[in-house]
Amino acid sequence: MNSRDPAPVTEQEGISRSESAFQRAMRYMPGGVSSPVRAFGAVGGNPRFLKRGYGSRVVDVDDRQYLDMLSSWGPLILGHADPEVVQAIKRAAEGGTSFGTPTEAETDLAVTIVEALPSVEMVRLVSSGTEAAMSAVRLARAATGRSRVLKFAGCYHGHVDYLLVSAGSGPATLGLPDSPGVTQGASGDTVVARYNSVQSVEEAFTEFGEDLAAVLVEPVAANMGVIPPEPGFLQSLRSLCNEGGSLLIFDEVVTGFRVGWSGAQAMFNVTPDLTVLGKIIGGGLPIGAYGGTRSVMEQVAPCGPVYQAGTLSGNPVSVAAGLATLRALRSRQPPGSAGDETIYQYLDRLGERLESGICRAAREAGASITVQRVGSMITAFFNEDGVVDLESAKRSDTERFSRFFHAMLGEGVYWPPSQFEAAMISAAHTEDDVDEVVQAVTRALERMD
Repeated sequence: MNSRDPAPVTEQEGISRSESAFQRAMRYMPGGVSSPVRAFGAVGGNPRFLKRGYGSRVVDVDDRQYLDMLSSWGPLILGHADPEVVQAIKRAAEGGTSFGTPTEAETDLAVTIVEALPSVEMVRLVSSGTEAAMSAVRLARAATGRSRVLKFAGCYHGHVDYLLVSAGSGPATLGLPDSPGVTQGASGDTVVARYNSVQSVEEAFTEFGEDLAAVLVEPVAANMGVIPPEPGFLQSLRSLCNEGGSLLIFDEVVTGFRVGWSGAQAMFNVTPDLTVLGKIIGGGLPIGAYGGTRSVMEQVAPCGPVYQAGTLSGNPVSVAAGLATLRALRSRQPPGSAGDETIYQYLDRLGERLESGICRAAREAGASITVQRVGSMITAFFNEDGVVDLESAKRSDTERFSRFFHAMLGEGVYWPPSQFEAAMISAAHTEDDVDEVVQAVTRALERMD
C-alpha cells in the first residue's frame, strides 16, 4: 500500500470506532465530513459514524443504538429503510441506475407534484435543493427582466453564491454570516430583509422595487430553528409581489410534503409563483425540483431561452424512491392508529405530544426553553423569549444547548447537533418513542444542572 492509499479503520486502545473513523476521515476530507453541521462543530466532541438505520432507530459503528430525531434532516418521513421504498430502489437499480434520457417514472413524479400543489402546473426535476433554488431564481430574473432577489436573514436556500448571504443553518451554527469566496459581484444583487418583518420588506420594495425580480422565502423557517410565519406575513409578501411585479418563490425543500400533502402554501393559504422542492420527493436519495405556472415554466429550455440542465436530473433510482414515499403518504395507515387518521394527522399528533412533553420537562427543571413546532418539525430553543427571526434565534444559549445535545446522546437520543436546526418526526415513530424522547429530555436537563 503506498502512502496515498486510505488506511483502514482500525481499533485503537482507549478510543471508540467512531473516533478512529473520524480521525481517518479528517485526513482525506475537509473537517472529516461531506457537510459542515455533521462535524459537531457547534456542539463540540466527535461525530458518531452511523452504519445502519431501521424505522425510528439508527446504529453507530460502535453498535450503540439511538432513537433518531434527525430523519436525515427531513427526507425520511417514513423512517429508515422503509420496506416499500427499499424495494422500489432495488427494482429501479436493477433496471439501470442512469440513462440520460426521459423515463415514464419522471413524468409520474411530475404529475404527483402537480396534483399535490395547486400553484404548480409544470415542474423540472434536478438533483438537489440548492440546484432547484438557483434555477428558480434564474427563471424569475428572466421572466421579470429584473436583477435583484430579496431573501431573509437566517433563511437558507443552498450554497449558491448570491444566496449564501445572511444564511441560517450551517452558517448560523458556525457563526459565519457569509462565506469567503462569495464576491461582491455575486452578492451585489441580493437584498436581505428580516423574517416576519413586513416593514423591512416594504422598505426593500421602496428602495429596490423596480429591480426586484423575486422574493425568496422559507414559508416556515427551518434553518435557524423552526420559526413559523407570524399571522399575515406570507399574505403580505404575496400582496407586495403582486403590487411590485415581482415573483414570490416559496422554498419548500423542508416543508414540502412534510407539513402537509400540499405543503406550507396550503397550510397558510398563500399561492407562490414558483416553488422549490427537495428532500421528501426523493425518499432519502438526492433530488430537487422547481415548478410554477405554465407560462413561467415554459421559459425553461428547451421550450424557452432559460438554460438549465443536468446529467443526473430525474435519476431513475431517486425518482423511484420518491414515488414510493409519496404514494405511501397518501395510502398508508399510520402505525397503531385507528379509524381514518392520515399520516399527516398522526405526525401532528406526535408533534403535539412531543412539544407538550418537552415543555413539561422544562418547567419541572426550571429551564428556560422555548419550544416551537409546525407539524412534525420542532425546535427546543434555549431561549426564554419567543423566537421570530434570526436576531432573536441568536439570543439562544448555544453553550447550554451543546450540553443538552450531548446529554441526549448519552440517553440514547440522536437530536440535531445544532441549536438552529429542526428535529423531525417520522411516521415510523410511535407514541412510545415520543415518550422515550420526553423521558430523555427530563433526565438530560437533570444531568446538566
